[in-house]
Amino acid sequence: MGQQTILVVEDEARIRALLRNVLESEGFAVVEAASAVQMRKHIACGNIDLVTLDIHLGADNGLELAREIRQGGALPIIIVTGRDDVIDRVVGLELGADDYITKPFHVREVVARVRSVLRRVGNLGGETEAQAVAMPQGSSAAFFFDEMVAVPERLELRDRDGRECPLTSGDFKLLTVFLERPKRVLSRDQLMDLVGGNSWQPMDRTVDNQIARLRKKIEREPGQPKLIKTVRGVGYTFASDVERGQAPNPKSV
Repeated sequence: MGQQTILVVEDEARIRALLRNVLESEGFAVVEAASAVQMRKHIACGNIDLVTLDIHLGADNGLELAREIRQGGALPIIIVTGRDDVIDRVVGLELGADDYITKPFHVREVVARVRSVLRRVGNLGGETEAQAVAMPQGSSAAFFFDEMVAVPERLELRDRDGRECPLTSGDFKLLTVFLERPKRVLSRDQLMDLVGGNSWQPMDRTVDNQIARLRKKIEREPGQPKLIKTVRGVGYTFASDVERGQAPNPKSV
């Protein structure tokens, strides 16, 4: 894997320089854009692996730019917002951003989130599509997390003692959404869309109720959840490490 290139879209020169310095010190290549025009030129070159995008970009609308990037492909996006801009964070995530960072931020947080997003999309030593295809024919894919095993093809969840843990099909679908997107913040609207909900209202608590049920099944202490964490004002994130692999033989579990 060669050097990864990060496009920093930010109209403040001081912040661009700060992000460049910290990311380059971690081995990334960095290019900068202070406007939408510059951003489009860099993306058109086709060698960008991830974009950090300031929502408040002077005369340009950062949310519209996020929409534009997402419509153009699957280029990972980390949006940068003010600490109190909850609506911008939610809208940015709904537009398809992979994560967000709030100002003021700590430079180590930026590096951690960049690495996390790149790993999730397979650009930083994560599971590649070729590796997934290499699974033996006829075998089922499984997710391994916190000493538990989920096998979506079988709608099967095994607890920490190897016993089958019954879930409704809806709860299993929600769990799969989280397992496919570990450590990514997902808004309630995103979760409803991903699980296929079609009869909900903006203030609907269906997702919250479903998550409460799921926590009772997978958390060690449902009252103090460590796996499915609430992100205040935004939604939820699955905080555990998740590994993919071949499902155990049903008879041997």
